[in-house]
Amino acid sequence: MVDTTKDTLSSYAYDLSFTDLDEKTIHQVKRTLLDSIGCLLGGFNSKTALIARRIAPIVTESPISSVIGTSNNTSIDVAAFANAVAIRYLDFNDSYFSPGGGHPSDMISASLAAGEYKESSGKDIITSIALAYQVFCGISDIAPMLGGREWDQGLCVGMGAALSSGKLLGLSQEELGHSLSISIVPNLPLLATRVGELSLWKGCATAHATKAGVFASVLAKAGMEGPYQPFEGKNGLWEQLNITAEKPGIINLTSALSEQFDPFGITRTDFKFFPAQILTQAPTGLALEIEKLININEIKSIQIETYSNCVSTPESHPEKWDPKTRESADHSIPFMVASAFLYADIGIDSFTDERISSQEIRDIISKLTIVENTSFTNKRPEESNCKMIVELIGGEIITKETSYPKGHSKNPLTDDELINKFTNLAETIISKQQAKKISSLIWDLENQKNLTPLLDTLIIER
Repeated sequence: MVDTTKDTLSSYAYDLSFTDLDEKTIHQVKRTLLDSIGCLLGGFNSKTALIARRIAPIVTESPISSVIGTSNNTSIDVAAFANAVAIRYLDFNDSYFSPGGGHPSDMISASLAAGEYKESSGKDIITSIALAYQVFCGISDIAPMLGGREWDQGLCVGMGAALSSGKLLGLSQEELGHSLSISIVPNLPLLATRVGELSLWKGCATAHATKAGVFASVLAKAGMEGPYQPFEGKNGLWEQLNITAEKPGIINLTSALSEQFDPFGITRTDFKFFPAQILTQAPTGLALEIEKLININEIKSIQIETYSNCVSTPESHPEKWDPKTRESADHSIPFMVASAFLYADIGIDSFTDERISSQEIRDIISKLTIVENTSFTNKRPEESNCKMIVELIGGEIITKETSYPKGHSKNPLTDDELINKFTNLAETIISKQQAKKISSLIWDLENQKNLTPLLDTLIIER
């Protein structure tokens, strides 16, 4: 009952150690954790985070960990869920597309929950997070249909969360294989989460996948066995996706996975400069550049040339051209571009009910078209090209273009810019001094004996 894909992933997870990580990877893990904790603080009082904390039972017997921001403990899987919901709410956390992918930092709460319970060292936490990204990015690279093409990205998240939490919980290689299997077979998430008008669940689906991954590790640690061939067996994942070794053009999955493990996946991720879907980053940035040069009342038309994933029309995606919810608005290029022109800024306060229903925003949207530039499509995912052409009533034409929007792995946020992003988010809810201490602890994570100082400093509600 051999399943080579399962064995490849579980053996890699079992063998990976801190000494395998290079300095670039270690630094990027800390950058990513800082970014994620900032997003958590920014989303702490969101409706979804409040719901998650409200349903999290107070548990006093192990395995338990913290609901970050509070002094309450709950089961480690529910803690992972509640913390991931807060991280995800603002849609400000990192992204990875290759072309499959999603938001790998949704898995970080799994490492924090399992690591707190096991009193893991900072080095072990760093290794666990790097491992989660290896799994997420590797699977996304070889099976893009799992990263938002045919199934929701939660499938990749669940796998990464299972192996990263399982490693911290001390699972054997065999148990890691069972955890991986249990995270997959009962948890195939539908892409319906991200189709049409988006609901609150948009920001919770991958948190649920993280919870499932952690729960799978708890089960495996207790002796539960998963199906022996979750990938390659009859009715397994690859068969459901019509991926077979005999099918022409299909790569050898095991070989491909191994190749994706170098360089470390976390070094290839993108941070967000704006709190919105990754596809909106380039056009939003260009709109803000052009807005400085014109009187917006003089706009006659706005044309955006971009790659195929970004293209929509009012007929094909009406929710993007007339969004009714925050979740749809932060996934809408028309809304983001119009907001940038109208308000000359985009931030976490750009999605109030008043703005989402604004007629002024819709007036600008009515002047906008989005078209595919096939050369841009052909350069994905290495480049994220976007060109904006604004024609004014007087006939003047202003054009701006980018291949790597701010935050892209090839145009990354500097450490100072990342600290500024974290500080701005954190200080919406905690003091400057508290934010500074959190930042210092994260930058020094590899020297921390456990997560207690960081999590204690993160307490907002007692």
